[in-house]
Amino acid sequence: MVAGGDFTVEVLRRSVVSAPLPLQEHWLPQSNLDLLLPPLDFGVFFCYRKPTPEGSSLGDAPSKSLKAALAESLISFYVLAGEVVSNQVGEPELLCNNRGVEFVEARANVELVDLELYNPDESVEGKLVPKKKQGVVAVQVTELKCGGLVVGCAFDHRVTDAYSANMFIVSWAEIARSSSSSSPPVLASPSFRRSLLNPRRPLSIDPYFDQMYVPITSMPKPPDTVPDRHQLMSRIYYVTSHELEELQHVATSEEADCKRSKLESFSAFLWKILSNCYEEDSRGRINGTDTTSIIGIVVDGRTRLGEGKGTFDSYFGNVLSIPFGEMRIADAVSNPLSKVADEVHKFLGHGTSGDHFRGLIDWVETRRPQPGLTKVYCRTSEDGPAFVVSSGQRFPASKADFGWGKPVFGSYHFPWGGTTGYIMPMPSLSVEGDWVVYMHVSKYQVEYIEREAPNFFKPLTPSYLFPK
Repeated sequence: MVAGGDFTVEVLRRSVVSAPLPLQEHWLPQSNLDLLLPPLDFGVFFCYRKPTPEGSSLGDAPSKSLKAALAESLISFYVLAGEVVSNQVGEPELLCNNRGVEFVEARANVELVDLELYNPDESVEGKLVPKKKQGVVAVQVTELKCGGLVVGCAFDHRVTDAYSANMFIVSWAEIARSSSSSSPPVLASPSFRRSLLNPRRPLSIDPYFDQMYVPITSMPKPPDTVPDRHQLMSRIYYVTSHELEELQHVATSEEADCKRSKLESFSAFLWKILSNCYEEDSRGRINGTDTTSIIGIVVDGRTRLGEGKGTFDSYFGNVLSIPFGEMRIADAVSNPLSKVADEVHKFLGHGTSGDHFRGLIDWVETRRPQPGLTKVYCRTSEDGPAFVVSSGQRFPASKADFGWGKPVFGSYHFPWGGTTGYIMPMPSLSVEGDWVVYMHVSKYQVEYIEREAPNFFKPLTPSYLFPK
């Protein structure tokens, strides 16, 4: 038996997949909201049991079917076959030249039930999600010792947010499933209408954005050395529906104007626990009286800008904002959860309107070509804890059926490399109502969370994914 992270991956073949139809080479500008993203890649991966003749339409060649479906999907999602280049003023633009997507076929000497997915630093990073070397997206299909499969992708975040990546994955899967059917799938085409995100004329700038976003030059340089306890690491937990409901109940005070959402309650709980962690870690070394803790929550602006009309439902690109709250460590520690949840609800309300996103688009326009960045990412480890919560409740794991059945597990993978933590809760595929939580935080925070909240954050185990 091979331990969960102690296995090797052998690359069998590398190829490039392009759209099969000739496409006119052209340039596609980035929207102002795209320009808020630095050069970062994020990953997603899906784990599958061994395809069976009864449950698979792919025969013995899943990689062949995946490549054919990928090529067809790139006809509509042609930006993914292009590359990001700099224009004359140094801003990134998309060159849609059908250069193709790197496609890696690999084999790992580990069985699916032995993958230690709780620790993706060992089992996923550099093994099951490819390192994108060029282009916009890279794909890796890994066959496991048991015959199971892992499909991993790495996306350039400057081109696509999670919503857009989800659209592509669902379309790719539907095309693959239909390969043995006489009826082609009916798919919605992605929209690349950048004019939907044009700035207003005249511009209308709210000073609030000067506090929320800063020039990218404000981002601190990585230190030459990072203490071991501040090294960021990735972990995956599951949280039961019962715990989430209890948390939501405690986070909603009698005076609250409405019931706090699960995401607001979860974020408030994290804000408190990571503030407690910092207070304990700094005690006796740093006077943390005025030190603050900061939390940002990713908001998708599609429904806000579309005003319920569906205008942005198929828009491909980044339509994100990260409103945040800042609180003294002492207050975050001493305040009850309901009061912290009220603060989350308050700052989150600033980023949930169409006017907010239109104002952000205008703000970027006044700073171009100097790129901006959310203030949450401009903290050092000594400034106090900072982390971002990004809701993955629309993660399409159940729809990522490429013809051999639904995955038994799927997750984002985003060890982004900065000092700000990143947490992504997603719906569980194993137990309805449960959450799976991808967490990328520092070592001392992981140790504190696992010591102080073991009944809430439960390490993802094979027994949870494969109940007997």
